[in-house]
Amino acid sequence: MDPMTKMWVSFVGIGLMVVAAVLITFARMKLKGLLRFITSFVAFALLLIGGLLGLLSIT
Repeated sequence: MDPMTKMWVSFVGIGLMVVAAVLITFARMKLKGLLRFITSFVAFALLLIGGLLGLLSIT
């Protein structure tokens, strides 16, 4: 993978982690019940995908 592609993959990974942090903060402060669980689950999935993209960009 060329360096420019790695850069964009890492930016996407960082962006997904930021979105996950905002979602989990919003879910814990404003939501309750099933909607809180679903939002937290989506945030966790985005965090995992962002982390995997970050790992992919350094290999």
